[in-house]
Amino acid sequence: MTDIDSDPLDGPAGLPGTGHNAAEITVSELSQAIKRTLEGRFDRVRVKGEISGFKRAASGHLYLMLKDENAALKSVCWKGNAARLGIIPEDGMEVIATGRITTYGDRSEYQLVIERLELAGIGALLRMIEERKKKLAAEGLFDPARKRPLPTLPAVIGIVTSPTGAVIRDILHRLADRFPRHVLVWPVLVQGEGAAAQIAAAIRGFNALEVGGSVPRPDLLIVARGGGSIEDLMAFNEESVVRAAAESAIPLISAVGHETDTTLIDFASDRRAPTPTAAAEMAVPVRSELMAQLGEIGQRLSSGMNRRLGEARLTLEGLARGIPEPMRLIQEKAQSLDGWLERWANARLPYFRLRQDRLSQLRAELKTPHQQLAEARSAIDLAANKLGAAFHLSLERNYRGLERVAGGLAPRLLSDLMTRKRTSLDHLGQLLDSYSYEKVLERGFALVRDAAGKPVLTAAAVSAGDTLTVQFRDGSVDAVAGGAASEKPKKRQTPPAAPQGSLL
Repeated sequence: MTDIDSDPLDGPAGLPGTGHNAAEITVSELSQAIKRTLEGRFDRVRVKGEISGFKRAASGHLYLMLKDENAALKSVCWKGNAARLGIIPEDGMEVIATGRITTYGDRSEYQLVIERLELAGIGALLRMIEERKKKLAAEGLFDPARKRPLPTLPAVIGIVTSPTGAVIRDILHRLADRFPRHVLVWPVLVQGEGAAAQIAAAIRGFNALEVGGSVPRPDLLIVARGGGSIEDLMAFNEESVVRAAAESAIPLISAVGHETDTTLIDFASDRRAPTPTAAAEMAVPVRSELMAQLGEIGQRLSSGMNRRLGEARLTLEGLARGIPEPMRLIQEKAQSLDGWLERWANARLPYFRLRQDRLSQLRAELKTPHQQLAEARSAIDLAANKLGAAFHLSLERNYRGLERVAGGLAPRLLSDLMTRKRTSLDHLGQLLDSYSYEKVLERGFALVRDAAGKPVLTAAAVSAGDTLTVQFRDGSVDAVAGGAASEKPKKRQTPPAAPQGSLL
């Protein structure tokens, strides 16, 4: 039996009928209806899948795809939730995403808005840790050569841990029992969201403290946490924490979990402690044991010094037995000194007397300057007499030789020589006559003489009013100087002179 009031083409409740006579709706209205349906039906879901196509936008939002062997689901994590995720998404990571399904109307797509993200299973988590370990090891962060020795007795110890757990109390109690030290605690979260960032910031914060500042810089760091599951210890496997531990300039002890727990910070730290209590034991020695050790060393040092002094004393006594008595040595040297003084007193008088005699002898042999001058004068006179005699003898020999030569010359040769001599004398007389000043006067020049009859050679020698005599070739004329000698006479035009003949 069929109900005639019902329409078999009616759609779901709240939507118009889908028959040929159904009302039309817009794409936006349909998109909003689908959105409300999906969000109402899937307002909170947990989806397991593998991350693919992960990327972080400049705005801080995370975009990824969750997939399995049959399907894929677009997912987004807004910036506010991305900062609170316990893990950093990576491609290939198998996770469980918690969130809600919604639609993106512009593309008619539905997507998962992620609010929480966790690894799916221990196997996937261990695989991720192993891959991260290989990556950091390849960068050399776990190289044993980077590890530094721990200080023997640090003055200040910095502890990075939770301030409310039992770990900090165990460490402080153990330090107080062994060797009380000044302790600085940097409180951090040791698990959950934001724990890794706080731990890395604490390590770098301790390293940033200045030596000698208001807050003392630790000599040793301890990063500690109690035991827990692998998920609880995940913050100490984060890359940021491992890098901060490797970059620390302060020696660092990692004490995370129990003895069987191993995290990546253990490989980057300078020393790994199986427990936080063991870290305190590594940090400081036992004070009583140290004092006992120092006492033992002091006793050994004292015994060694006493033994060394005893041996030195025996050696000194043995050497002393081979040395004569000091007073006897002094007396012998004093007696020897007296002998030398006596010999010196007896030897100095003859020595000075001998020197005095030698000086008298030299004084007697020494001639006075007058005696030396007289002897030199006598030697000069003798040499002059000898030179004069030799000179006269040489002249006489030369004269006689000339006489012999002259007597042998022919009269004609003598006449010829006399003729040539006479001719030469005539030429010399003519040359001298041509150079006389009278010949110069004949060529038109004049000779000026002053009142004393001396020739005036320069104009500067003539003063105004001086009486002068001007001699020409045919006579002399008296003249008086009319201007100062320093005045430059005016140049007057004179007719060109006749060509000058030769003086010769």
